Amino acid sequence: MDAIKITSIQSGIADHNSRLIWSYVASQAGIAVEFIGDLPWQQREEAFDAGEVQVCWMCSLPYIWKAGHKTPYVELLAAPVMRPPRYRNQPVYYSDVVVHRESRFQSFADLRGASWAYNEPHSHSGFNLTRYQLARLGETFNYFGDVIPSGAHDRSLQLIIERQIEASAIDSTVLELVLALRPDLENTIRIIDTWGPSPIPPWVIRTDLPPEVRNSIRQALLQMHSDPCGRQILDQGQIDHFIQVVDRDYDAVREMARIGASVPLPHLES
Repeated sequence: MDAIKITSIQSGIADHNSRLIWSYVASQAGIAVEFIGDLPWQQREEAFDAGEVQVCWMCSLPYIWKAGHKTPYVELLAAPVMRPPRYRNQPVYYSDVVVHRESRFQSFADLRGASWAYNEPHSHSGFNLTRYQLARLGETFNYFGDVIPSGAHDRSLQLIIERQIEASAIDSTVLELVLALRPDLENTIRIIDTWGPSPIPPWVIRTDLPPEVRNSIRQALLQMHSDPCGRQILDQGQIDHFIQVVDRDYDAVREMARIGASVPLPHLES
């Protein structure tokens, strides 16, 4: 069998650890893998959809879209359970509403008229959850004074640090990895609200791979935490272990997307 191509359309800060995870999985499952990391995330997703990449770590929002196709080609592989206590040993994550530490804002309710950045429309934590929260409040994106797409969570964070925008919703796992690398940022930013928990982004695999290959890969992920070498790699990504998930585990994302769809996209606002 040719090398199985792997990619991630999560934040680029997780690419290094993803490469290590899949190098380990390859050795345990007896397969050859190639991690595709030198393309923009949009092209990575297109390659997965076209069958040129077989395994992908993706946000729960594009997962539910793909799983909802008339002839689905994706299968849930496994989901990470993050190590920090806030995750309570469950495959969940949060969306932290972040502002500059010197900002006057104390909660999301204070942000009416503020400038807001979202990472991109395929993101649950950075975009879908914002639409959902606005819908619950009976608001639209006009709630904010200005709305801009940043392209990535870490870019949204940098815009806050540079005082170019006032607030954004950041994937909690991304924020924790950034702060682990740059602990000085604790003195620069502040979390004023937290949304969630939500089902965490899963690793998915194309169903056109043979079932025995899909199962061997899944088992390597699920058992990774019990091996000292695997444990060391997981620790670097603040992952406690991988867990098997099923499609209904992502029904909460479907419901939030359904409710949030009543809020027009930012560029459609008058």
